[in-house]
Amino acid sequence: MTKLMRQLNPARAFGGLWHNGDFVRLWTSLTITHFGGQVTFLALPLTGALLLDASAFEMGVLTALEAAPFALFGLFAGVLVDRAPKLPIIVLSDIARGVALLAVPLAAWLGLLSMGVLYAVGFLLGTGAVIGWPAYQVFMTERVGRERLVEANAKIGVSDSASQLIGPGLAGALIHWLGAPFAILLDALAFFVSAVVLRGIEPRASDAPKMAARNIAAEIGEGLGAIWRNTTLRALAWALALWQVFRHAYLAIGVLFAARELGFSAGHVGALWMLAGVGSLAAAGAVEPLNRRLGFGPTMLLGMLGTGIGWLVMAAASGGPLVGSLVFGAGLAILDFSGMVFFINYLTLRQAVTSDALLGRVTATMICLTVATAPLGGLAGGWIGNHAGLRATMLLTGVGAMALVLLVAWASPLLGLRSLDEARAPSLTESVTEELAG
Repeated sequence: MTKLMRQLNPARAFGGLWHNGDFVRLWTSLTITHFGGQVTFLALPLTGALLLDASAFEMGVLTALEAAPFALFGLFAGVLVDRAPKLPIIVLSDIARGVALLAVPLAAWLGLLSMGVLYAVGFLLGTGAVIGWPAYQVFMTERVGRERLVEANAKIGVSDSASQLIGPGLAGALIHWLGAPFAILLDALAFFVSAVVLRGIEPRASDAPKMAARNIAAEIGEGLGAIWRNTTLRALAWALALWQVFRHAYLAIGVLFAARELGFSAGHVGALWMLAGVGSLAAAGAVEPLNRRLGFGPTMLLGMLGTGIGWLVMAAASGGPLVGSLVFGAGLAILDFSGMVFFINYLTLRQAVTSDALLGRVTATMICLTVATAPLGGLAGGWIGNHAGLRATMLLTGVGAMALVLLVAWASPLLGLRSLDEARAPSLTESVTEELAG
């Protein structure tokens, strides 16, 4: 009986990092922006698809511009994050993205809304993300400690999953009620509220920059060198860069496919995307058991494989509204379950194997390297959608992602990576010559 009472004790569910006030504020901030982001994720492409009658290629351009800042500014963002206190960077990036989002409802109200406005807003949102997200990850690592990264990322995964479970339905209702441009107001407000929450975090000595300002090129080179010499990070960089091509081809046409190919309304699209949240929520609780059973690296490969399966299932959606909804929704659930499984492990691995002095640069550089190919994916997805059809584009993303898993399993150390402890002491290569010789 005593044992049972201990298991039922609510303190067990709200222990650990829930007693860390800084983490709670960071978690609250990210949860708020995740919920708001669900609105923009649907409202921005639906604005183009339903109000501006955008073509598949125009939607691809929008996706490409949202990702372009990661390629253009990612390396410099890493230097900035290592040189400056992290919290002000996060707060300013939240405020900047909130201001950018206000342009969409304002332009709609003035009768000036166009794809050009959406392109500009998408690019500014990407710019804020490429600076704010690395700073957030480094700041969280400093505040919770490396030994609690798995717990922290799992808790954040739960909030992200909850936002995907509830947020799309809310987004669909707001889009139906207010119209897509004005629903984006909610996301703008979410960024402003997030900034206020973060302002309540007290400064600490650990917030001080870990390096003095030096030559920018040399600092960028150190970040690139740290990734090159670490076989695990290097393998993840090229694998994710290839995967992002398929992901952004999907992002370019996913909402368009649901709205035009399947004929779903904005509210219907929002309701279906809630099933993605079901998948993500299930993944947050499945990661640790999968890691114990399969190993850290094989679980990541399984997650990548599942994203390809999810895209193939979505591409198979057809028939009447009920059958089409069930198949498309199942594909969304598989996609987000698999993606969450992969990324919880990926984020934990990347943070765990990097020294404090290089954490900002490695984080931002990895983001830059892995998302640099995303604009190509967006443009390719839009072009293929225009010329071969939206369903063919979805099929290609699924087949491509599944083929990529075979390449990654063969050419990277992930298949043999059983635990996080093994990754913390990876084999290093000292030079290009040594690597080629090996």
